[in-house]
Amino acid sequence: MLLENSAYLEKKRRVLFMTNLFGEFFGTMVLIIFGGGVVANCLLSKSKAEGAGWLTIVTGWAMGVMLGVFSAIATGAPQADLNPAVTLAKTFLGVYAPGHAVMTMLAELAGGFAGGVVVWLAFLPHWEVTEDKGLKLAVFSTGPAIRNTFANLLCEIIATTVLITMIFAIFSKPVGNLAPGFGPYLVGMLVWALGLSLGGPTGYALNPARDLGPRIAHAILPIAGKGDSDWGYAWVPVVGPMIGAGVAVAVAKATGML
Repeated sequence: MLLENSAYLEKKRRVLFMTNLFGEFFGTMVLIIFGGGVVANCLLSKSKAEGAGWLTIVTGWAMGVMLGVFSAIATGAPQADLNPAVTLAKTFLGVYAPGHAVMTMLAELAGGFAGGVVVWLAFLPHWEVTEDKGLKLAVFSTGPAIRNTFANLLCEIIATTVLITMIFAIFSKPVGNLAPGFGPYLVGMLVWALGLSLGGPTGYALNPARDLGPRIAHAILPIAGKGDSDWGYAWVPVVGPMIGAGVAVAVAKATGML
């Protein structure tokens, strides 16, 4: 009987593990569909929203984060990280075992790739009529306004530190228990604020899966008239947010949020 119970619990654990990975994949895909979609809407030629501007873009990303979090939770991922940097920060706090963290990050990366594919398909006729190769890449990944490796990396570290520290603040005990569904809304508002305040220098990646997953999609997909995927810069929106995760944990502990 004990062996049967152990086998049942192990099976249940595996099912929950796989469900959690799917939720992270699906939520990240939703994030990119909305986020990459709003960039495509504003940048690609002959889109009805062409030229709508930065405020439209940051609003679309904020809503994408909120809806991605809701989608992840609804499909089995209660943590709803959607972001390897957030997953890393929680790993430092003991929420994830290292192996679980790595698998979660890979699921998020795959979701980012899948979201990029969906955006490509949704705007299929617009790639060919858009001449600027840089605008096409911008739909999938971030790039600096002024290319300065140290400054770009520093900006991503600062922005991600603020992102994760403020997530800790939103869900901290002093703030109190939030009504169901209100937390994801506040995180969306946080991302909106970050885009408005710190997004200009690098496009505020904040999230390795948000940048690397769609960038891989850009490299692989037969996008009409595309240029290179700017792999020389690609490490910045991966390394910067991961460093920011560690800094955020230190800041949150030092200020009593955790």
